[in-house]
Amino acid sequence: QRQLVESGGGVVHAGGSLRLSCKAQRTILSVFTSSPMGWYRQAPGKERELVAIINSRTDVNYADSVKGRFTVSKDNTKRAVNLEMNNLGPEDTALYYCYMRPYGTSQDYWGQGTQVTVSS
Repeated sequence: QRQLVESGGGVVHAGGSLRLSCKAQRTILSVFTSSPMGWYRQAPGKERELVAIINSRTDVNYADSVKGRFTVSKDNTKRAVNLEMNNLGPEDTALYYCYMRPYGTSQDYWGQGTQVTVSS
């Protein structure tokens, strides 16, 4: 069964940077390259929200709150989607979830979540 395994969360001071990575296990390359993948986050007491979605290098969408600070990318060799986060603020503190919808399906897959905490 397909699994999304996240890594890279942690604690950082405001203004700092973190890099999240998510590997799509048991996913063939053609499906990986064609599938939208990305990141959502959920802060305590709030609903889960979109952070960034990537379909291809030219088809990327970001939440307004992270534009200019976060960069999402795919690594086809590693079957991974990465999220580079710069200039982090306390408002970025949340549980970050990796997301994938395999090409040609309507089924969504989620990672287990990785915690990002930004101290002021």
